[in-house]
Amino acid sequence: MSNQKDFNWEDFDTKGFGEGYSKDKRAEMEALYAGTLNEITEKEVIKGTVVGINDKDVIINIGFKSDGLVPRTEFRDLPDLKIGDEVELFIEEQENSLGQLVLSRKKARMVRAWSDIEAALEHDNVIEGLVKRRTKGGLIVDIYGVEAFLPGSQIDVKPIRDFDIYVGKKMEVKVVKINHTNDNVVVSHKVLIEKDLEKQKAEILNNLEKGQVLEGVIKNMTNFGVFIDLGGVDGLLHITDISWGRINHPEEVLNLDDKVQIVVLDFDDDKKRISLGMKQLTAHPWDALSAELEIGSKVQGKIVNVADYGAFLELAPGVEGLIHVSEMSWSQHLRNPADFVKVGDEIQAVVLTLDKDERKMSLGIKQLTEDPWTKGDMAAKYAVGTKHKGVVRNLTNFGLFLELEEGIDGLVHVSDLSWTKKIKHPSEFVKVGDELDVAVLELDVDNRRLALGHKQLEENPWDTFESVFPVGSDHKCTVVSKNDKGAVLELPYGLEGFATSKNLEKADGSSVEVGEALDFKVTEFSKDDKRIVLSHTATFREEAKPAAAPKKAKKKEDAPSSAAPAEKSTLGDLDALAELKEKMEGGKK
Repeated sequence: MSNQKDFNWEDFDTKGFGEGYSKDKRAEMEALYAGTLNEITEKEVIKGTVVGINDKDVIINIGFKSDGLVPRTEFRDLPDLKIGDEVELFIEEQENSLGQLVLSRKKARMVRAWSDIEAALEHDNVIEGLVKRRTKGGLIVDIYGVEAFLPGSQIDVKPIRDFDIYVGKKMEVKVVKINHTNDNVVVSHKVLIEKDLEKQKAEILNNLEKGQVLEGVIKNMTNFGVFIDLGGVDGLLHITDISWGRINHPEEVLNLDDKVQIVVLDFDDDKKRISLGMKQLTAHPWDALSAELEIGSKVQGKIVNVADYGAFLELAPGVEGLIHVSEMSWSQHLRNPADFVKVGDEIQAVVLTLDKDERKMSLGIKQLTEDPWTKGDMAAKYAVGTKHKGVVRNLTNFGLFLELEEGIDGLVHVSDLSWTKKIKHPSEFVKVGDELDVAVLELDVDNRRLALGHKQLEENPWDTFESVFPVGSDHKCTVVSKNDKGAVLELPYGLEGFATSKNLEKADGSSVEVGEALDFKVTEFSKDDKRIVLSHTATFREEAKPAAAPKKAKKKEDAPSSAAPAEKSTLGDLDALAELKEKMEGGKK
């Protein structure tokens, strides 16, 4: 009991954990722990050691006071992972709500990948990536676990038409651009090829000469030519230098990626543009023309082009002749060449001119048929007085040209269109394309001239009108138009007459107006000029004259004798007039 009373509890009691150590002992213990624990910072990448593996997690020791757990799914790319392996990890949290250290290998790889990508851009390093898939305009390449975009234009120096052939394959690339805002990376494979081609390009350009024959690959085609890769240098093969024959597009004879032989035609001083030729490797087809080909020879060919002035006939590839539109038909009226031929037609022609030195040839089609003006029956067929039907081909101020058959045209003067109507322009009577009946008035075979008339198909009615419209006879007329000089009158049988202004005065002193139908007296009749002049004023002034001057009627027997001819001239020819009217109406129809 005495021992218990003598025990000093105050010396043994401590106020806190670890306070029982002396200062020296405490310092020793802190140094011991400090040697085994690391100071870590969140959001950093560190290395750790695998100390345990289970079905769900991998236990990692990073030298911290506690181990961290990382989902095993983040180690799928390491199927042989084992205890003791060292891996990189990203510190997300030193301690979560459960007091655990939170680590991520996935984020560590991402941080490391971006660091490597930035270093690759800075130091121009070459990176090997895996093409994962194609996308609009290019490919998606996996580099260090980051998806980078490889534009189609940066895949190769030549255009790529099928991106799918690269999917699933490894490809060396260089980083050309990083967009940190959108975490986008752009890479290029083309820049690696271009560097390799620079040496080849320099060697080709230094040895390039005109006339040199090279082999190249067609890398691009346009409507004006083909671009050929000569091994790092591009040359242009123009469409006109592909073939001696005429082609509309290079794709008619060439294909992309074809290997072709070409010859160097020219290149500029800077050696940046190279002109190539293919047809120059073969002889010109004009040199192979038959010696029997001469003016007047008949040839066979295919129409390869139709222009406004004519058509081109290809006799052989590179050998063409021009058929001018004037040599397509004996007709005097030129038409569109497309009316006669079209592209692709196989036709015959006659050689009109031939110049082998200039490699020019003119051809004709109409020469395959006989000239209609030289036919033996021409004079009899178109003798004066014969009647024909033709098509109106052209109108002029003085008349119209009528085509009776191909190559045979005649002129119908405007004055030979109608006996009764005064026609100022043929368009008042017909239009181009109309058919017209005519009679031959004059034929000149030597000068190829044919005068035709339409009105001559009927008898001249003015021979009858002379007895129908004698001077002094009265007729009912309608005023058609009126001007300062006078008025145009419509007479029976479709005739027109004229009355001067002073002869339009009525009995009440007013003037005749357009549209009125009144009696008019014939004051002048000219059969040759086909002119009838009338007067309304004379109808009532002449009636008053017998009363004012009775001296003229000296004999009573004179009155019947003067009246008889008048009655005869107006009533005696009714049968003739009826027949004439019927003929005229039939002619109009």
